[in-house]
Amino acid sequence: MNSLHDTLHRVTQRVIENSRDSRARYLELIKREAENQPDRGQVSCSNLAHAYAGAEEDQKALMAHRGPNIGIVSAYNDMLSAHQPYGRYPERLKIYAREVGATAQVAGATPAMCDGVTQGETGMELSLFSRDVIALSTGIALSHAMYDGALMLGICDKIVPGLLIGALRYGHVPTIFVPSGPMPSGISNKQKQATRQLYAEGKATRAELLASELGSYHSPGTCTFYGTANSNQMMMEMMGLHIPGAAFIQPGTKLRQALDREAVHRVAAIGIDGNDYRPIGHCVDEKAIINAAVGLLATGGSTNHAIHIPAMARAAGVQFDWNDLSELSSAVPLLAHVYPNGAGDVNHFHDAGGMGYVIGELLDAGLAHRDVLTVCESDLGLYAQEPGLDEDALAWREVGPSGDDTMLRPASDPFRPDGGMKLVEGNLGRACFKTSAVSEERYTIEAPCRVFDRQEDVSAAFKAGELDQDIVVVVRFQGPRANGMPELHSLTPPLAVLQDRGYKVALVTDGRMSGASGKVPAAIHCTPEALGGGPLSKLQTGDVVKLCAKTGTLSTSADLDSRTAMPDPVSDDGFGRELFAMFRTHADGAEQGGSSMLAQAGL
Repeated sequence: MNSLHDTLHRVTQRVIENSRDSRARYLELIKREAENQPDRGQVSCSNLAHAYAGAEEDQKALMAHRGPNIGIVSAYNDMLSAHQPYGRYPERLKIYAREVGATAQVAGATPAMCDGVTQGETGMELSLFSRDVIALSTGIALSHAMYDGALMLGICDKIVPGLLIGALRYGHVPTIFVPSGPMPSGISNKQKQATRQLYAEGKATRAELLASELGSYHSPGTCTFYGTANSNQMMMEMMGLHIPGAAFIQPGTKLRQALDREAVHRVAAIGIDGNDYRPIGHCVDEKAIINAAVGLLATGGSTNHAIHIPAMARAAGVQFDWNDLSELSSAVPLLAHVYPNGAGDVNHFHDAGGMGYVIGELLDAGLAHRDVLTVCESDLGLYAQEPGLDEDALAWREVGPSGDDTMLRPASDPFRPDGGMKLVEGNLGRACFKTSAVSEERYTIEAPCRVFDRQEDVSAAFKAGELDQDIVVVVRFQGPRANGMPELHSLTPPLAVLQDRGYKVALVTDGRMSGASGKVPAAIHCTPEALGGGPLSKLQTGDVVKLCAKTGTLSTSADLDSRTAMPDPVSDDGFGRELFAMFRTHADGAEQGGSSMLAQAGL
């Protein structure tokens, strides 16, 4: 077994020490909950009748209390292509449960919004807080105390973090995450990006743009670019919460069905009454959180997880912040080039060796914790293999060398020596800079800024030719408390056009950008946010702003201390935003996870 890299060991020990009290409280909570959960056979007959009335052919088995009962929490809807395959999952999962003498019931459903649909639209202001709603919905689903194990059906952006946060508050329950896999590859990502930029310049029609987008997002399954959804799947592998290798197997295949079957059989085997009890609250510990962050850095994953990882960690009593993420990034090499960092998508990534290859390289380099409690009988070592079918039986095999060194490289010869996630800070606050998608000559941008309070105004200024210069575009009042921290991905095409015209361009914002943030230098998730008097609220158009990934700088030469903050804008109502006023009011900062629920729970 290879020794741990010094940086990994140091950061892990710091996280363990910082989490000592909160983790101890969490473990005591789930121990108490396990002891207090009633045996179903002792619950009131009236209660049980309500729980069993709709169980149809499983009713007799439930009444006899013959085996474990598995709760299914589903984020199904058929508006999300990634979640459309889940429509028929419950009936299949129930059949798989019966094969091992277990039963399964749909415990509850959660909302599942698509950031791709709401991108640049009003609905995006509900997106981040949908994670809290999903966690709350998961908590309600599991509150019935009828389940010996749980299966989480979810893939996309806020959905997996929300499911995990909710599941962790029932940490005594063994839980496995069940993905459904990516759609087949469509048109090339390079072609899609070119059409987007042509449209931004007015050189492509809306019909041409729509045809291009449909050529990429064309069937059931997860979108194939390496954004937040696919980064979620990567993290579930790194944390040992999937059946090994399940992340990127396409829907409707025999291998996909075999992996789904194994998830059901496995969760039935790791229940509290068995000999291999593996509660999710023990699986997700400090080392598992570190593994998730390492995987994010090694694969160039979504910057949204700079917000989600701290939030998920808090739910398990673990304290993890951007200092930890940035220090890990200094030591974790970039092993993958998946679009938007490279040309190929997640299908190409999987075909080249995928997560099995990445995990194997990280373990061999001492850059991941092998000794985590996974949902399988093995430690993380099994996740360094790839699944396949031996006739009809599920089996794992060695991955071997990379099948495409333009997509995957060994830790000894990476695409770059660091993980491409840099903490930048200064008198404008703290923010994240994803360097892995940005050319090194653009790591430092120093230019006059143009300040905007709405992303729509940036597009208008671009179309009017007002941004044709070296410029730092500042978009403020986009934080959790201001308007729910919408993702500003729609700004990428016009800023990329300016950059292609030869200007030095950067973005600074207290809003979000995802793994699809692209090639423009950006300081994102800036905290403290502008609302309430954060530094960005004192910035004025024309102030010189410096953003430097090399020195970790985010600053202005302007004397902010001598200025009065801009008045906080009034939050817009309509489109359901008023229903989330409480979430905005009580949200904490981006570095803590941007959650009102966790803040109010004192976690």
